[in-house]
Amino acid sequence: MRALRERLAAGDVLVGDGAMGTMLFERGLPPGEPPETVTLGRPAVLEEIARLYLEAGADLLETNTFGGSPLKLALHGLEAETVAVNREAVRAVRRVAEGRAYVVGSCGPSGRILEPYGDVGEEEMLASFRRQMDALAAGGVDAVCVETMTDLREAALAVRAAKAAAPELPVLATMTFDPTPRGYFTIMGVSVAQAAAGLEEAGADAVGSNCGNGIEHMVAIARAFRAATRLPLVIQANAGLPKSVGGRTVYDETPAFLAERARALLDIGVAVIGGCCGTTPEHIRALRAMVDAERS
Repeated sequence: MRALRERLAAGDVLVGDGAMGTMLFERGLPPGEPPETVTLGRPAVLEEIARLYLEAGADLLETNTFGGSPLKLALHGLEAETVAVNREAVRAVRRVAEGRAYVVGSCGPSGRILEPYGDVGEEEMLASFRRQMDALAAGGVDAVCVETMTDLREAALAVRAAKAAAPELPVLATMTFDPTPRGYFTIMGVSVAQAAAGLEEAGADAVGSNCGNGIEHMVAIARAFRAATRLPLVIQANAGLPKSVGGRTVYDETPAFLAERARALLDIGVAVIGGCCGTTPEHIRALRAMVDAERS
């Protein structure tokens, strides 16, 4: 395959994969248990999920390492397993990708809050992300995705850690926004324009948003990003907002609805279109068909 950075620079439209947590819950992950336990105990499940997304047409396959930083793992008593969690998750996806898709190391929030509002200093958090990024890079990822961030300082530290660990790897960085009467902001008060500028300054190769919104809000967020930066954009929408039905969490945006509304992302110039919470291989298959039809 051509290098991912080269394809982003050329203006190619790539299809990301969908939800990891949704798929793991369907395969028996108990509520409240960290997904990383699946990596350590049932890696074949990760291969199955990656294969389903690959067969659906995903160009990018993310690893089950969203909570793979030492600070986050420490909340579950798994800090000592940092290297194993990240290395084995990468291996599982690489066994499936085999040069047909890019393996992207997922990095989510640390679960801790930076000083002065919390009790973690910037150097400690940077070191935590660096340990994860070192393990992902050593495992052989093709890129890193820093995602679902709400604190721009934390997101920038994660991007910096990735660039320090492996300067040659593209870093995608996405944040989660809420709609307000004044526009879209993270729960930490970060605007789209601030996110775009801060992530670019930290060294991100592509920026955008994931989680927290269905496709219609994500189209508006993409427009705001396009107005703020010329970097490639990444948009990974939920299949709507979660609802509790009969004790189960469900999302009601169908694959057809997601794909139809996502056509607008092509006009905006989004480079990576994927899914987040509630999306399944069927959502990704619909996105793949839409992108292929529009770009043919």
